[in-house]
Amino acid sequence: MFDLSGHRVWVAGHRGMVGAAVVRRLASEPVEVLTADRDAVDLVRQNQVEDWIAAHRPSVVVVAAARVGGIAANDARPVDFLYDNLMIEANILAAAAKIGVAKLIFLGSSCIYPREAAQPIREDALLTGPLEPTNQWYAIAKIAGIKLAEAYRRQHGHDFISAMPTNLYGPGDNYDLESSHVIPALLRKAITARDAGAAEMVVWGTGRPRREFMHVDDLADAIVFLLKHYSASAHINVGTGCDLPIADLAAMVARTVGFTGRLCFDTSRPDGTPRKLMDSSRLAELGWRPRIGLQEGLADAWRAYVTAT
Repeated sequence: MFDLSGHRVWVAGHRGMVGAAVVRRLASEPVEVLTADRDAVDLVRQNQVEDWIAAHRPSVVVVAAARVGGIAANDARPVDFLYDNLMIEANILAAAAKIGVAKLIFLGSSCIYPREAAQPIREDALLTGPLEPTNQWYAIAKIAGIKLAEAYRRQHGHDFISAMPTNLYGPGDNYDLESSHVIPALLRKAITARDAGAAEMVVWGTGRPRREFMHVDDLADAIVFLLKHYSASAHINVGTGCDLPIADLAAMVARTVGFTGRLCFDTSRPDGTPRKLMDSSRLAELGWRPRIGLQEGLADAWRAYVTAT
């Protein structure tokens, strides 16, 4: 077991949904949390990252910083999603290794797996087939980050680990309809349609793809658990073990916010991967399981959105 007590933990990307959740979770641990705003350090700039980490000397690093977005954003800005994420992860891992941090966790994404991977997706499915074209740029960057963490462990003996979260949602999410993921987009659409008294709500795609969703506070708890209890080169999946069709999700979101109109599916929009359910049995065997159900989590995300707006 890795004892977090007394450590200085840098949460890179603390203003994002995941980073903010990790900061909330660490509040109950005997640690000092370090954060850095963008005006203090540009994570894409190697010299700035090295200077900041050398000055503040964290002993544990959580790499939650990334450029993220939904299908439309990935398709429209491939350079941003590939280049920025490559630079962010390479700069942080190199600087952390240079000062000899005691532990680092890199966060990937379930989109790293092949489009046609057998379901539920095991960790060893990585690099066994073609990626989903609509998010390949982000996936390639995240795969590189996983392998870089593994390489630092193999070549230099650093205790760097990687976790692969499933699709996330919750407080602090991005609600821009062109760049967000599916749950925040559906929440915003349902609230707008309800308030306008609309007869229908448009949902992208056919509604048939199946997805797994996890509340971001569950992920934050899993991250702290893995920092304490996991040390190996292989990345580890972090999911709920349950999935559902997007059509069912849209209906659940509509019920949550009180929209009673019909759902209209825009089949001109891409579906993405047909199904994406991860096998998180390795994490379960270590003793961790999620606690927040989807219905409860959607209600929490709705309240957070209303509060923020």
